[in-house]
Amino acid sequence: MSTTAPSTHKLSDTDLAALATRIKTWGRELGFQEVGITDTDLESHERYLERWLAAGHHGEMGFMAKHGTKRTRPEELVPGTLRVISVRMDYLPPEVETTKVLGKPDTAYVSRYALGRDYHKLIRKRLAHLAKRIEAEVGPIGYRAFVDSAPVMERALAQKAGLGWFGKNAMLIHPRAGSQFFLGELYTDLPLPTDAPFDTEHCGKCSACRTACPTDAIVDDKVIDSRRCISYLTIELDGAIPEQYREAMGNRVYGCDDCQLVCPFTRFTRVSQEDDFAPRHDLDRIALTRLFAWSEEEFLDKTAGSAIRRIGYVRWLRNLAVGLGNAPWSEAVEAALKARLAYPSDLVREHVRWALARQRDKRAQRIL
Repeated sequence: MSTTAPSTHKLSDTDLAALATRIKTWGRELGFQEVGITDTDLESHERYLERWLAAGHHGEMGFMAKHGTKRTRPEELVPGTLRVISVRMDYLPPEVETTKVLGKPDTAYVSRYALGRDYHKLIRKRLAHLAKRIEAEVGPIGYRAFVDSAPVMERALAQKAGLGWFGKNAMLIHPRAGSQFFLGELYTDLPLPTDAPFDTEHCGKCSACRTACPTDAIVDDKVIDSRRCISYLTIELDGAIPEQYREAMGNRVYGCDDCQLVCPFTRFTRVSQEDDFAPRHDLDRIALTRLFAWSEEEFLDKTAGSAIRRIGYVRWLRNLAVGLGNAPWSEAVEAALKARLAYPSDLVREHVRWALARQRDKRAQRIL
């Protein structure tokens, strides 16, 4: 994140319009698939957030309520902010299996956005470059770059900037790119002309995402109860995964893409041109037992520069134990779980015991 002195240049409306056009060109040159510009008025989204928080749908994500209205009023988070430059970047690597992996219960499924390098630093760096390009054109400006790193209503700002509409799964969907892309924002004090918001919704009567959600986390159109969501359970939740959701998790050990995969607009997904998003260590097709055998040192080494590292080794083992409990019975799976029965963490041991009980039941059924 970067901050510089406030803008001192007085640009005419014509100059600002021309600058906005150049900003979009520079953004595409930096690898963003689309750039939009919006103002800071998020009043309707603020009311939605208040209702969502009041319902407790954020679960243990206290940070969603911690900063008050700074999340929905950009000028309170970064004083002087007049506009937000919103960008999106495709993340799906080429030749990566998705639904096929979900159909292989002994293989780990990692959400496709997390297979390669952590996107936060990459996109923030590109946004900083964009800000420098602007400053080279008009002189010092006030700005700050964000990539899912502060109280920012990313999808709301992107919708207002014309980058897509909110689907029934609460994801931002673009009619020609689906929803498998990252978002980033550049708050600025430049009074740039704004783009028209994406007000047309194309979901219609389709409810494929709600039907496909393994844990029924989409409790209403555009409303997610995080406490039921597999992404929340495997990434944000600190403690034990509630037993009623473990079987439904299947082999999903980090995140979940189901509501995106069944969306009709996913067929328009464009593969990423970023080499950094390519899968590392066979994470797009690796066996659960192989991942469960990683030592903590291996985990830290192999997830260096990855979004996966943020959950830590204990939660990683917790998630994998659930995946192994859901896998078909095999001697290898049962042996892998037994090897972790004495692991120092109570959290890991409890999930291993649950998984072993499942495996023993499956073995008994196999014999019968």
